[in-house]
Amino acid sequence: MHSPLTRTEKLFGVRLNAVTFEDAITLLSRQVNLRPAKVIVTPNVDHFVSLSENPALREIYASADFAFADGMPVVWASRLLDKALPERVTGADLFVAFCLLAQENSWRVNVLGGMPGQEAMLLDRFSVVYPELQVKILCPGMGFNPQSDEAKAAAEWINATKPDLVFVCLGFPRQSLWSLGNRKTLDTGLVFCVGAAMEFALGIKSRAPLWMQRRGLEWVWRLGSEPTKLWRRYLVRGPRFLRLVLQEWQGKPRRP
Repeated sequence: MHSPLTRTEKLFGVRLNAVTFEDAITLLSRQVNLRPAKVIVTPNVDHFVSLSENPALREIYASADFAFADGMPVVWASRLLDKALPERVTGADLFVAFCLLAQENSWRVNVLGGMPGQEAMLLDRFSVVYPELQVKILCPGMGFNPQSDEAKAAAEWINATKPDLVFVCLGFPRQSLWSLGNRKTLDTGLVFCVGAAMEFALGIKSRAPLWMQRRGLEWVWRLGSEPTKLWRRYLVRGPRFLRLVLQEWQGKPRRP
């Protein structure tokens, strides 16, 4: 019999870890001291729509070592398709949990992300929210290219400092392409692709109330907070996810 920690379900071309949040913490904590690096992605509705439109990107993305459903619509879709995921495991929640664990275990953390020149400000924020965290930050330039010399320099920075954990906050798909492209050479244990998680954790952006998160309404909060930036993601691309669910449903084997 398979351990609950190893159960996976394939949805929309990506094999997802079908575990609770607590089990995800247990599963990932076991990898911190191991090499080579393991990459964690947390696909949401927008990710799946993009992956459906770009098979080459989907192939790369699906090679991640761990993938957790970020968003209640993905969890609801899994249940409709008889591939039920226990609950969502968000990048924002993983960021907080592993910053706290890093403090407790004296794990060293590197963060790749943030706006250019923000390193000092972000370090100040970390010192307030996670005062005992050993953290280093590199904020790359705007338009970061995962194949550029700057990207290679970021990998060299990590290998020079040898952290236990790396949080990559560059947005999708750049963070995934960079992490998966450098996975075999990075001298670290875990590489988390977590988007805006750092901004939520440090109070730079406000996250939706818990009741909205649990009811799958976090997108409404984010749209209201950043309408100019996010309207297309949620109002144009979001409905396309329903088509993906329908296609998956139509291709689902029927029980006799």
